[in-house]
Amino acid sequence: MRDLTREILELIRLTSTDLPAAVENKIRKAIENEAAGSIAKGALETICKNIELTRKNTVPICQDTGTPIFYVKYPEGWSQRRLIDQIKTAVAEATNLSFMRPNAVDTLSGANTGNNLGDQFFPTIHFEEIDGGVLTIDLMLKGGGCENVGAQYDLPDDRLHAGRDLEGVRKVVLDAVHQAQGEGCAPGFLGVAIGGDRGTSFAASKKALLRPIEHKNENNELAALEKRITDEANQLGIGPMGFSGNTTVLETRIITAHRLPASFFVSVSYMCWAFRHRKMTVQDGQALYE
Repeated sequence: MRDLTREILELIRLTSTDLPAAVENKIRKAIENEAAGSIAKGALETICKNIELTRKNTVPICQDTGTPIFYVKYPEGWSQRRLIDQIKTAVAEATNLSFMRPNAVDTLSGANTGNNLGDQFFPTIHFEEIDGGVLTIDLMLKGGGCENVGAQYDLPDDRLHAGRDLEGVRKVVLDAVHQAQGEGCAPGFLGVAIGGDRGTSFAASKKALLRPIEHKNENNELAALEKRITDEANQLGIGPMGFSGNTTVLETRIITAHRLPASFFVSVSYMCWAFRHRKMTVQDGQALYE
């Protein structure tokens, strides 16, 4: 098993400083939907300028460089323990090089570790053993502002008149967007999980965000719901950064998880406009990034 520390360091650098082109294109397209001279249009134009400058100068897109969440799919025979060591070493070095701001603080004392390494939960690393010889690592940097406006609902919800059906799902997701207002750094991306228990539902809602931009949901019913939620969220008038406007949500992704009959959870993970997600694929000794 080879040492991938340097390759993982480059994955972190790209994720933190170079917003994916697909995300940038969504934001630039949204500018066309805002009124000339409006605060909303100005906010989106400022965002795009920020994207250009951070890419040019190799500095973080946002001062909150987020919780590092790694999704590792590894071939049989690779060592999880060694991969964890390499990821942690890369995270500490990325922090030292200022690709990431020191974010990991002890919950009780408030002390900052200074290198983004905490307990077993920070950074967060998910592992899955797969067939074949290709290793992939997805990295998501999840900012605290957008994480704070995530929400979970237990259907039925009498307050919102939301039943245990897709119409109920629509109602609670739109409520989550409304409650967030501009605090999640809109325009955002919505990861929605229907089902599971409380823990797996939230985890699945984050995993839903890994679906590539504009890749249609394989379930036609869910694809239609995703589009409807996005369209209706943009009719709420919240707009970029909560300044009002036509662009509150850029995309919605929905995933389902089996559940117990007694439970019907809907979890919403909100991702801000700085949708920092990159993927590294290692095959035949070569690392490729997307």
